[in-house]
Amino acid sequence: MNGTIDGFSYGLVTPVAAYVMACVGSALGLRCVVRTVHHEPGWRLGWLALGASALGCGIWTMHFIAMTGFSVAETPITYDVPLTVLSLVVAIVMVSAGVFIVGHRGATRTALTVGGSITGLGVAMMHYLGMFAMQLDGDLRYNAFTVTLSVVIALVAATAALWAAVSVQGFLRTLGASLVMGLAVTGMHYTGMAAVSVHLHNGMQQAVGGQEGTSLLLPMLLGPIIFLILAAAIVMFDPVLILGAGEWNKSPQGRSTVVARGTRIPVQVPGIEDSPAPTAPSQQADGWPSSSTQWPANDGRASQYSDAGAGDSYGARYEAE
Repeated sequence: MNGTIDGFSYGLVTPVAAYVMACVGSALGLRCVVRTVHHEPGWRLGWLALGASALGCGIWTMHFIAMTGFSVAETPITYDVPLTVLSLVVAIVMVSAGVFIVGHRGATRTALTVGGSITGLGVAMMHYLGMFAMQLDGDLRYNAFTVTLSVVIALVAATAALWAAVSVQGFLRTLGASLVMGLAVTGMHYTGMAAVSVHLHNGMQQAVGGQEGTSLLLPMLLGPIIFLILAAAIVMFDPVLILGAGEWNKSPQGRSTVVARGTRIPVQVPGIEDSPAPTAPSQQADGWPSSSTQWPANDGRASQYSDAGAGDSYGARYEAE
């Protein structure tokens, strides 16, 4: 006997919430990879780790938010806790491997192929491991063609996301790429769920092991969501991502000079045009300044040095003092 499956027990609430979390994780992951590829200042390894963790947590959170809307009318659904936690670890580890490959090697064809394959397989493994963690009074059966299609979607989505991370610059373009990535990941999930059918053991409801879905998933989702909020705060307040590389590395264009004790000293002052470089005083053979070198007139020195003797030679000035 086949069970009656409902993947939208709460209507559009769960698919919309799942899509939003997938977009948030994708946006944070892509921005962190953009930070390491296109902007030099900062800790490269740390940004890659943060991006990979945010992407993995976003995908895992999307999956289990969507699963809260999955039900079988004839039997309750529970979840095995260790397998559920393992699915989160698999998501973060596999996504991290793909992100680190592309983050270090760049947008080469080999790096994108290998990194995208690892990341896509990680997404698919997380999904089906999470499905395997479900316990109910029946057996889950899968349509091979639909499962294959879901894996292909995961591979293409992951490769496209990594390509966008190293090729697309600018906040709006990254945001657009994350929206597409979120749609692809969510589409992969529901494509995989469309492959599922439940064959019940009998027509009577029986108690099954594990922990009830809502009571387990909602507390477990709290940790990854808090992590995504903290990651978003780090990304939002990073000056390099806010200002861009050009503004962060921009140096003042103008210079002015301050004259003290007869020597012109170049000083960096924004908005003032360059002043000619000072002329070094002539020196004698023993390294001391020539006595013919003249002190600058009062109008060429700072006011605190405009005393008598301006225009005299260094030697005359020394004797006078």
